[in-house]
Amino acid sequence: MISVYKLKPWFQQLLTPVLLFLHRNNVSANQITVSSVLLSVIIGVLFWNADVSKWFFLSLPVGLLLRMALNALDGMMARKFNQTSRLGEILNEVGDIVSDVIIFFPLLKFQPESLYLIIVFIILSIINEFAGLIGKALGKERRYDGPMGKSDRALVLGIYGLAVFFGADISGISKYIFGTIILLLAISTYIRLKKSLNEA
Repeated sequence: MISVYKLKPWFQQLLTPVLLFLHRNNVSANQITVSSVLLSVIIGVLFWNADVSKWFFLSLPVGLLLRMALNALDGMMARKFNQTSRLGEILNEVGDIVSDVIIFFPLLKFQPESLYLIIVFIILSIINEFAGLIGKALGKERRYDGPMGKSDRALVLGIYGLAVFFGADISGISKYIFGTIILLLAISTYIRLKKSLNEA
């Protein structure tokens, strides 16, 4: 199914010069991972305060693009320069989930008409990541299948930030938007669990 994740090889190739620069300056994979989490906190804080200045909505497209780059770089650094570790894996997985919750939480403030749908969206986002980990827990590979994975959610929220910055009011259609996102997340979670079980 269509997913931004399929662009990962191209994105990684684009980031190779940055990877080599960071390695030359003794930046480790775990440091990149922690930086990604700290960046997510900054994005979440700016997003929460976007009612003070609409410019803070731009923290979503800009910040999430940078976060995607950091998420790609930490994995590339770990694999290419033999920095894989259990600590790094824990930081990566837990950091992604914590970061998502921090960034998504302000949606409750700006789209209160879809309060319950946003809560379900956040919960399903967490479940979706755990579903991806099931494959690894069963001794196989981590699953990234299906629509509305981490990269897709970042893209959607980035578009949301741009739309609101330019004055769009989605309050009338937000229920349909988040309803669709929830449906896609449910499909993605099902696919990941099914493929993990089939492999096992």
